[in-house]
Amino acid sequence: MTEQTICVHATCVALPDVDGGWSGVLLRGPSGAGKSDLALRMIDDGARLVADDQTELQNVNGAVAARAPEIIAGKIEVRGLGILELPYLDTVALTLVCDLVAADQVVRHPDPGSVNIAGVALPQLALTPFEASAPVKLRLGVEAARRGIVGMR
Repeated sequence: MTEQTICVHATCVALPDVDGGWSGVLLRGPSGAGKSDLALRMIDDGARLVADDQTELQNVNGAVAARAPEIIAGKIEVRGLGILELPYLDTVALTLVCDLVAADQVVRHPDPGSVNIAGVALPQLALTPFEASAPVKLRLGVEAARRGIVGMR
């Protein structure tokens, strides 16, 4: 089943799987929340850019496919440098949704959380993006989502 495409204010990166595939992570938060900054740190450690700032989402056969709007494909905003072009993936299936929040909004021992996007329930977690450990926490969250530990709100 294929549904209508929706566009959201979010950044998407893809993390490599052990089997050679990719797991998509949607980074959500208001302007200035740290979406591009966290994406750059993930990319520096082997992730791939999918979309920066605006991400198109579509339910494709029960999975949420993410891609960049054509006009910004392969582009990312790097504060202090401007808009740069990077290698990118055309599309990726989302594995996890990460909401970028202030430190006082991160629950120490969260109950499992999920969010419905395009009719699909996806694991959800909240992170403070500027912490040094944020990329590691995000990778651990993706691994937990892959194993079915729905999570981490």
